[in-house]
Formats: sequence, C-alpha cells, structure tokens
Amino acid sequence: MSKPLNFVMISPHFPTNFETFAVRMKEKGINTLGIADTPYEQLSENLRNSLTEYYRVDNMEDYDQVYRAVGYFAHKYGRIDRVESHNEYWLELDAKLRTDFNVFGYKNEDMLAIKTKAQMKEVFRQTGLKVAKGQVFQNDDEARKLANKLKFPVIIKPNSGVGASDTYKIKSADELEAFFTYKNPQVEYIMEEFIDGDIVTFDGLTDHDGNIVFYSSLEYSEAVLDTVEKDGDMFYYVPRDISPELIKLGKQCVDAFGVRERFFHFEFFRVKKTGEFLPLEINCRPPGGLTIDMWNYANDFDVFKEYANIVTENKFYTKITHPWNVVYISRKANQNYTHSIDQVCEKFADNIISVQTVPGVFAKIMGEHGILARADSIEKMREIVQFAQKKQ
Repeated sequence: MSKPLNFVMISPHFPTNFETFAVRMKEKGINTLGIADTPYEQLSENLRNSLTEYYRVDNMEDYDQVYRAVGYFAHKYGRIDRVESHNEYWLELDAKLRTDFNVFGYKNEDMLAIKTKAQMKEVFRQTGLKVAKGQVFQNDDEARKLANKLKFPVIIKPNSGVGASDTYKIKSADELEAFFTYKNPQVEYIMEEFIDGDIVTFDGLTDHDGNIVFYSSLEYSEAVLDTVEKDGDMFYYVPRDISPELIKLGKQCVDAFGVRERFFHFEFFRVKKTGEFLPLEINCRPPGGLTIDMWNYANDFDVFKEYANIVTENKFYTKITHPWNVVYISRKANQNYTHSIDQVCEKFADNIISVQTVPGVFAKIMGEHGILARADSIEKMREIVQFAQKKQ
C-alpha cells in the first residue's frame, strides 16, 4: 500500500466554490492539510469534514508562521508532495514554500515571468508571438516620452497585479498629467498601446508533463473597465466553439511558460479590424468567479475530481466534447428590469442552471445577482441574455 500524498492547501476556504478541491482530494485518499487565518469553527462543515488537518495561523502575510505550519505537517505526515492555493494572491507564497520544502511546481525563480506583465511580454516575444507594444516606466518624464511614442489612447496598469483594478485608459496628455496626481507611488506601472479588440481567453488544465488535458475559453459582453465605468450589465460565457487559431496559440503559451499539473487562464486580444489574436497576459490559476463551475456545466463533468485524478495518477478520464454554451448573466440592483428573475427562470426553465447572490465586493462588476444558464446554440443563449437584461 503506497503512502497517501500530502497536499498542503493554502487558504482552502476561498473562494467558496473552490472548497470542492478538498472534498475530491480527500475522496482520492490524499492527506488534505489546510492552512489559513480563519478560525476553524468558521470554516464550512463541508470543508472541515474534507480536511485531514487544519492549521490556523494568526497572519497569512507572516511567512514564518506559514512556514512553521508546513514544517509541522511535514514532521507529522512526512514529505510534503504539493503546495497549492489556486489563487493569484498567494502565487508567490506557494512558490516560496515549494522552494523551501523542495516541492513539485513553480518555485521562486519562476515568479518573475508569471507575475510581471513586462516579463510575460518578453516570453511571448521569444516564442515568436506578437504582443501589444508597451513597457514599464520609472518616472513621469519616461511616461510622457512613452505616450508620445505609443500615441494616445494608452492603457496604464500595474506591472504586477491582477484584474482591472488600478487600470486606466488615458486618452490625452491632460489625462496623463492628471494620472500623475493620483497614481500609487508604491506601484510600478506599465504603459501599453491601446488595442481596439475584445478579450478572449484560453483556459484549462495540464497534466504532470505539461500536456493540456482540458481546455476552454471565455468571451465577454464588454471590457470590465466599461462595466465598472457605466455601472451597467454584463454577461460572459464559455463558448462551445473555440477558434482553432486560439487553441494553437494557447498551446504555444502553455509550452512557453512550462505550465505543469496546473490550471491556466491566458488572456488574448482579438483585434476588431483583423480578427488576429495577440497574447495579453497569463495567469497560472483557474479563472475567477464561477467559471470553474461553468466548465462543469458546459461539459457535464467534474473538474475537481479530474484534478484529483491528475495529482494522484496523472490521468484525466472524461472525454470532453463541449456540448453546451454556458453563460453568466449579471443583474444589477440599480437597474429597472422588464422581467423578474422568477419570470426568466420560468420562461427558460430547461436552460437555467442556478441563480447566484454575489458578495458586495464583486457586485460592482458581477451584479448583485447572477443567472447561470446553458444552451446548445449561441442564438438561444443570446435570447436568454436579452430577455433577462431587458429594461423597462
């Protein structure tokens, strides 16, 4: 009988829908060892039942405390086989622990390429992929020169960071001067040419050897920046049909960044004029929100279970056929809709998966409520979206 794998789960309770990782791994006989700063009794019963042991630290930002927690697990259970949070915020912590305990996966020296946008561009370029022009600037003067070179509008965002926070579309020299007054002095920024295009993603999971065992994509009704700016509705969806060109480029990116036994979420611009794809950035984690659940509904499988299979046996069992388009439809509290959520659910009873309540921190983008639905055609999906978001 081989000894069970020791899997240290960093912050296993966040986000809530990721708790299923612990459930499926425990079912596979893995020692699921959780570390977080939340009191044990505040964890859901589901998660408590799925953790072999939980170590509470006072402060997750204090590396010594987390290091000691992993040391305790190693002393009690033997060699640590995996350390993982599936979370952008803890990428560097995960890597530091893997480095110090010599665990499989990304280590400290891999972080620069997968955390900083300037370095990502470098890797894309070396792979022969075309990227949006741009570079890091160290002071206001450099920024002015760069803006002259790139021409307005330009996009300014943190060189290291996630999501659309602290990202600005600067349309003129005056707006650039204004940016200098409110920018965060602690942050290193990168400036890029503005690309008129839609963001499309290539997402999925690789096995231990870096082979893609599952892939998917996301398309958005509009840019996140626009949703925030006008505080309006949005929807995003997992499409059945994915462009072969996107799949080809996505595979190149997975190889270039050495993604092994992990989830990935690569963002591309699809240029409006030409339709070509430009890689924008890489995230070595699952996409956020409910996307991972949407994969399950889009493919009638259990991605959490398959991840546990990859970790324990390096095998993926489901035959993926992409039978459904799955859409997340936001509903904002400040909008006056023609149809109630109940009416939407009644009219499209065969398509509706669930209705979600969104925590306040995400509601600005995701709406106070979200309707998950699936349809086998894009036309049907759009019909549901239009009915659900129709205004009085």
